[in-house]
Amino acid sequence: MREFDTIYLSWRQGQGSRRYIVGVIKEAAEKKYAFRYVKEEVEKAIAAGFSPYTEFPDVHQEYHSNVVDIFAQRLIKSVRPDIQSFYEFWEVDRDKLEDKFYLLGHTQGLMPTDNFEFLADYKPVTGLHFLTDLAGLSQVPIKPEEVSQGDKLSFELEPDNEYDKEAVFVKKGEKKLGYIKKIHCKIFHKPDAEKLQLEVKALEKNGVVKRIFVKVFM
Repeated sequence: MREFDTIYLSWRQGQGSRRYIVGVIKEAAEKKYAFRYVKEEVEKAIAAGFSPYTEFPDVHQEYHSNVVDIFAQRLIKSVRPDIQSFYEFWEVDRDKLEDKFYLLGHTQGLMPTDNFEFLADYKPVTGLHFLTDLAGLSQVPIKPEEVSQGDKLSFELEPDNEYDKEAVFVKKGEKKLGYIKKIHCKIFHKPDAEKLQLEVKALEKNGVVKRIFVKVFM
C-alpha cells in the first residue's frame, strides 16, 4: 500500500496566516491523476486574495490532463549540486525519484516565490515517515534553548478546538510548541495513531524559534 494517494493544495497569504485547502489531487487510475478545487474553501481564499493556479484557471472544472507534470515543475531540479542534501533532508526514498506524485507530496512542493503547499493525506502503513513543519509557533514564543534537533516530542488531540476539530498539538515535556498543520494532522486520527512518534528534524532560529520541522514516523 502506498503512503498516500491524495494530495491537497494549500494556500495562505503569508507566514502565520490561515491555511486554505483550495484544491485536491487524486490518483484516478494507474499513474493518472485528477485535480479539482474545493469549492467552499476556494471561495473563502479568493476573498482573502487567492488567485487560481495559472494552468488551472477555472475553479469549477475538474482537470485530468498533465496534472502532476504541471505541478511537478515546482520540484527541485535533479541537476542542482545540492540535490543530494535536499533528498537527505526530506528523507526521500531513492527508489521513488522518478515518481513525481510521491516527490510532490513528500517534499510539499515548497517554493520561496509563493504560498502554496502540497500536503499529502498519509496512511498508517508500515515504514511510514514524513516531515511536517509545525503551525502556530507565532502564538507561543519559544526560546532557542527550549528545543533542539533530535528532541523526542509528544502529541495530543484537541477535539474542542474552535477552529479545527482535527487539531493536534505538539509538546516537548509540558511545553506546547505548536500544531500539526492541516491535512498532515489527519494521520493522527486514523487506526494505529498511537504508534506514531515525533522527533525534531530541524530548526530555524533568530532570537526565537521561527520554524520547527518534525519527523513523523511509525
